[in-house]
Amino acid sequence: MTRRDGTPLEPSDASVPTVEDPVPDVPGAVIDAAAAPHLSGGSYPPPHDAVTTRRSWIRLGAAAGLTRLGVNLVTIAPGGFSSLRHWHTGVDEFLIMRAGELTLVEDEAETPMRPGDCAAFPAGNGIGHHLRNDTDAPAVFLVMSDTNERDTCHYPDVDLVAHVDGARRWYRLRDGTVIKEF
Repeated sequence: MTRRDGTPLEPSDASVPTVEDPVPDVPGAVIDAAAAPHLSGGSYPPPHDAVTTRRSWIRLGAAAGLTRLGVNLVTIAPGGFSSLRHWHTGVDEFLIMRAGELTLVEDEAETPMRPGDCAAFPAGNGIGHHLRNDTDAPAVFLVMSDTNERDTCHYPDVDLVAHVDGARRWYRLRDGTVIKEF
């Protein structure tokens, strides 16, 4: 290994990590899902908040101390939805079905999703998506996304846009009127 200036690194260099370096003071690698934050519903302003009343999730990434990757185990009850149909300008999303069956709804397509099926939604692709539970049993998926400090989320079926800019988060109408900070 070498430094940026091309000089070799010596094992005695204080800047070279060793196996004796202390482990950062963060939660361990094994996550106790029962102790992780459990949430339900959503943050949408009325009347859109009714869409996520049958959704609950466990914040596994937060429980592990992750700050750059969101990891959530989401359960959708029968008749429920994961979210309003949406797409992000600054956040990639990836999901893996774990149990049950959901319908992935994208612009003009509907696709059944079963355990083991995966879906990816790159930031900025402009394809609105969400999951719908048309069955009589709960369904579970694991979703991962980066936690970008800046993002705009578009909801093509309703007059709503969400923004994240650092610690500030808000919903607005397409005309720019802010309707909720969260």
